[in-house]
Amino acid sequence: MAKGKGKRKVGAGDVASNRYASHRYVLLERMECGIVLEGTEVKALRASGAQLKDGYAAVRDGELWLHSVHIPPYGPAARENHEPERPRKLLLHRRELERMAARANERGLTLVPTRIYFAGPRAKVEIALARGKDLYDKRQALRERDTARDIERGLREARR
Repeated sequence: MAKGKGKRKVGAGDVASNRYASHRYVLLERMECGIVLEGTEVKALRASGAQLKDGYAAVRDGELWLHSVHIPPYGPAARENHEPERPRKLLLHRRELERMAARANERGLTLVPTRIYFAGPRAKVEIALARGKDLYDKRQALRERDTARDIERGLREARR
């Protein structure tokens, strides 16, 4: 019976991860940010996680904002729930923010969230400065992964 047929788990301590980002982008530099959340968002993150697939970060008015990240509503909160895809402010030191904003303004670079996790009681977001991959690069990455898988399979068969 094959192992791991179900949904893959996120890393230890992670609430959500954006595995698809490494397929779509070349991740150049990563940075940890704090995130401003409402009360029900924290409970929803702990209970059911979030979806980062289409998320991105943008600098607006000298502040960094996280867009298109879906944090599902918290069931027991009923009426006092949060809006699932509202823009959320990210917290960085001024110098880090200015450096990331300058790099993100370069042609072809964007800021993508790669994971959300808890560091103690605080929710953190890891954002990466990324450059979009060409179709050729994606095909090459798939080819390399397939050859590595075939080599592993061959080694496993040889050990039997």
